[in-house]
Amino acid sequence: MSFTPAAASSLVERLWYGSGRPLRFLAPLAWLYRTIAEHRRRAAWQAREASLPVPVVVVGNITAGGTGKSPLTAWLVSELVSAGWQPVILSRGYGGKAGQYPLEVDGASAPSEAGDEPVMLAASTGCPVVVDPDRRRAADHALARKLGNVLVCDDGLQHYRLPRDLEIAVFDQRRGIGNGALIPVGPLREPVTRLDSVDFVIVNGAQPLAQPMGEFAGFEHEAIHGMALAPTVLVNVRSNESRPVEDLRGRTVRAVAGIGNPERFFETLRGLGAEVRESAFPDHHRFREADLAADGAELIVMTAKDAVKCRAFAPDNAWSLVVEARLSDEFRETFLDRVRHCSEQINS
Repeated sequence: MSFTPAAASSLVERLWYGSGRPLRFLAPLAWLYRTIAEHRRRAAWQAREASLPVPVVVVGNITAGGTGKSPLTAWLVSELVSAGWQPVILSRGYGGKAGQYPLEVDGASAPSEAGDEPVMLAASTGCPVVVDPDRRRAADHALARKLGNVLVCDDGLQHYRLPRDLEIAVFDQRRGIGNGALIPVGPLREPVTRLDSVDFVIVNGAQPLAQPMGEFAGFEHEAIHGMALAPTVLVNVRSNESRPVEDLRGRTVRAVAGIGNPERFFETLRGLGAEVRESAFPDHHRFREADLAADGAELIVMTAKDAVKCRAFAPDNAWSLVVEARLSDEFRETFLDRVRHCSEQINS
């Protein structure tokens, strides 16, 4: 059996998120990683320009791999719109390469230029999305163009050059902090103590609770909230036809996922009653037509993030599973209150 990039990634994650630290012999590299990361953080923090004239919300994580940041970002901007705000999403555009930055993105943009997540977010939210590896430059562009009055940065916790008013760290409930070690011994991009400075910790996979959780994965925080991802509908990748997720019950599907945590996607499909044939690819994989082959009457089911990259060549039996984040009313009110308070402070 060939050793694919997806298999290599899966092996590393098993070592990171399993018991013990089998990669402890790489501890000198972890020390070097931490030293370089802290140096870059201090340098970026010192070079950071003045605060921006609108509230800035940063969503991110301190672990490598998928945690559910983009569905949370979509939920946040939806709630902001409902509350009368005009949010703009900022993104690095990982997986894309544009000829020029900043790049304004909509649902019809090419993922090869904009990245898969920005196109997905633009399509699902209808909000302006600005892509730039330099998130501060993206913010300046959004403000100069008067695109909105609050900025939400998707996956920007370690991008310290961007001033921020609120920070939200996202975790996968099952994975937690893994073995608690820094890359490459473990999955941590920053020490767990980094969470002392964030405003909210969101746990993907925990039921939305009326009250914040007090502890998760061995650390405590005064504002830990649960988030559930609820499947809502199947959308045909080519025609945009929709069908209920209940149609998956008893069906054999080829589940295709090029995301950070494909197993969660596969489990979701099984929870809907599907017989799943798994096909995991590396995160941000650039799909080809051959990647979407299926046997007989199988349905091909993929994430919305993967679907935007397959619109031009997906077969008629390819569907994306649309999921929505669900969080508690208490978190919604607390989050919106914090944004309002930030705006009042900025304008006072």
